[in-house]
Amino acid sequence: MKRILFIVGLLLAFNATAANLHIESFSKAKKTLEKNVYFDHRTTLYCGASFDTKKNITPPPGFKSDKYVKRSKKVEWEHVVPAENFGRTFIEWRDGDTQCVNNKGKAYKGRRCANKASKEYRLMQSDLYNLFPAIGSVNAARSNYNFTMLPAEPADFGSCQVKIDNRKAEPPIAARGRIARTYLYMEQSYSRYRMSKSQRQLMAAWDKQFPVSAWECKRAERIEKLQGNVNNVLKTRCH
Repeated sequence: MKRILFIVGLLLAFNATAANLHIESFSKAKKTLEKNVYFDHRTTLYCGASFDTKKNITPPPGFKSDKYVKRSKKVEWEHVVPAENFGRTFIEWRDGDTQCVNNKGKAYKGRRCANKASKEYRLMQSDLYNLFPAIGSVNAARSNYNFTMLPAEPADFGSCQVKIDNRKAEPPIAARGRIARTYLYMEQSYSRYRMSKSQRQLMAAWDKQFPVSAWECKRAERIEKLQGNVNNVLKTRCH
């Protein structure tokens, strides 16, 4: 019996250190990444665009954005695993909460309520491992769509090979490994989040096909020091 309790204790301790337990503010998360993680690597995930300390984007040659033109000029911080994908598992998101009433007495729900009423949601939303810089218009177009392969679709952003069609998205080749390992990390770290079987198979394939880079490992190392938890997916691949 003591041995069983000891093993359970170890498992609980492992799970407790596998997720974000410290950064509760999405705003703080974005500022922390910009200042303490990307200070010497100001490059976006999908398009390889550079950005400066004032969030201004320098797009790669041949990039174009027909929609969200204003947002295309600024960097934004993208949830690779969309906030809605785990947010809708929270009752505050789905149904609201007694705390979620505006100054006119009207109740609200959704992301705004989850952010107000649930610390667990705020921690998931602010997990630095799941946040990456993206050109604002690309972030807007990707929305909360799941990733898949769209071989017949043309790129939506000129030279940047992001494809969007029928509420699905295909990322450029250079981003696929990082995306896959982020999905695997979020599923491993948070019991609330589960991928579909087809999504898990795609992410496992991308993880194998596109190995970690030196920057991906350096980024994880920096986040571990700032956020206090180990990304066990990357820990096993960054040797």
